[in-house]
Amino acid sequence: MPKTRLEAFSDGVLAIIITIMVLEMKVPHDPTLDALRALSPVFLSYILSFVYVGIYWNNHHHMLHTVHRVSGAILWANLHLLFWLSLFPFATGWMGENHFAPLPTMLYGAVLLMAAMAYLILQRCIIAAEGDQTALKQAVGNDWKGKMSLLAYLAGIGVSLIWPWLAQALYVAVALMWLIPDRRIERAQHHPQA
Repeated sequence: MPKTRLEAFSDGVLAIIITIMVLEMKVPHDPTLDALRALSPVFLSYILSFVYVGIYWNNHHHMLHTVHRVSGAILWANLHLLFWLSLFPFATGWMGENHFAPLPTMLYGAVLLMAAMAYLILQRCIIAAEGDQTALKQAVGNDWKGKMSLLAYLAGIGVSLIWPWLAQALYVAVALMWLIPDRRIERAQHHPQA
């Protein structure tokens, strides 16, 4: 399979995920600021999830630029990632509708954790198919950002039942860490190591 089909399918799924998330926000029936204020937890959840989907889309795009051939393992790993990302609308909606309550906050963190692990698996499958000397392998190196993200998600899940606000702060911190575009893959492709 050419990688363009994989990219197109993934882009379509991510676009649908964002569409579902925005459709989950119900329009208030009252034309008042109080009605909008009541929706603020839903809107804040949407913003956070929109940023996360954007981060995944951006990094997925850069990572797939390193792929020369798509193996079966890459296809299944990509579907695994898309599965976890497809749960964002549910986790986002539940957390926002329940005003960042402990259990929805914990589930949201679990979905973030599983999506991050699925991304890591996809990354490993690409490296296995392309070889250790590829731009992707050189770019990710020790992948401190990926490891820090996993630790932050685990910590967020761990504290969510006691301090959901701290869990939310950890989830936001990870998003902010990744919001700055990761140029490692671009640099590795343009300046390969000998």
